[in-house]
Amino acid sequence: MGLSGIPWWTTDIGGFHGGDPNDEDFRELFVRWFQWGAFCPVMRLHGDREPQQPQQGTTGGATCRSGAPNEVWSYGPQVYDICVKYIKIREDLRPYTRKLMKEAHEKGTPVMRPLFYEFPDDKNSWDISTQYLYGDKYLVCPVLKPGQTKTEVYLPKLSNGEKWSSFNGDESYESGTTVTVDCPLTQMPVFVRGA
Repeated sequence: MGLSGIPWWTTDIGGFHGGDPNDEDFRELFVRWFQWGAFCPVMRLHGDREPQQPQQGTTGGATCRSGAPNEVWSYGPQVYDICVKYIKIREDLRPYTRKLMKEAHEKGTPVMRPLFYEFPDDKNSWDISTQYLYGDKYLVCPVLKPGQTKTEVYLPKLSNGEKWSSFNGDESYESGTTVTVDCPLTQMPVFVRGA
């Protein structure tokens, strides 16, 4: 979307319609979507969940049925804790996100960038479709498969011997390499450029 000139966009985390907060498979999907949403231009939890609630009346708005609860606490304590973690991450990213949106407004620079946008001379960057950069600093690797707990990540080549570091800063990695990293449900792999 950003390459098409639409930097300010979003998805409805969890999808707009369907999904039961009590279903374990949907909870996993919801968590992974929520984690990804923290590194999107707009993070929005919105939608109509199952099971539908009974109709409340026969006239006006009361004829409309409402969906099941869709707040972060509606998915159980484990999911709630993960969501709180990513809400805090998103809040910490607020100044950075504002800077990115200003650049997008003034220069047309995408907020979410394919790897080749920042690394056009790195041939491997042209073939990666499951990772992206949030601005020029964060390499984001969404977890896309149910039950996935490890993933391969390509870390584009940086100049001057710079390295990539894990988002929490506890590990650093050589650039221009592919690494296998853990991605338990509590964590989506994100790397910081040149840290």
